[in-house]
Amino acid sequence: MIKLLLFAKLRDQAGKQEINVDIEGKSVKELKRVLKESYSFDELDSIMVAINEEFVNDEEIIRKGDVVALIPPVSGG
Repeated sequence: MIKLLLFAKLRDQAGKQEINVDIEGKSVKELKRVLKESYSFDELDSIMVAINEEFVNDEEIIRKGDVVALIPPVSGG
């Protein structure tokens, strides 16, 4: 299982700050697809993803024990 940390709008949509998903060995792109189907998250194409506190692209593979953070764009002024 992978720990997913949710921030801002995604946290509000899920109703919790973190969730666990079984996505080991899959890419970030595949993770986004699963989240769209399971949680109806929108705007996943514009979020930043960090694995173990380092920003990654959609091709990065998620490994056992990784902590993945999903960070939506920030707005305001």
